[in-house]
Amino acid sequence: MDINNKARIHWACRRGMRELDISIMPFFEHEYETLSDSDKQLFVRLLESDDPDLFNWLMNHGKPDDAELQRMVALIQTRNKERGPVAI
Repeated sequence: MDINNKARIHWACRRGMRELDISIMPFFEHEYETLSDSDKQLFVRLLESDDPDLFNWLMNHGKPDDAELQRMVALIQTRNKERGPVAI
């Protein structure tokens, strides 16, 4: 997926599971533009993961085997925590 195709990435962020939407959508909306191109590519790669895996990783019920994906999960969690709760 092209890291500059924001409409397609936005669509990929919509997971249909409230817990994932609360984690992923605000990060995309508030942080995506601030990421480096390599981190944008990593975020897109994370979105290619299955919903159960994403849920477990973002809810601290496990970690991805890939260290770079672990870093992106941690970045999402940190930035979301710093920004505070959002309503969806």
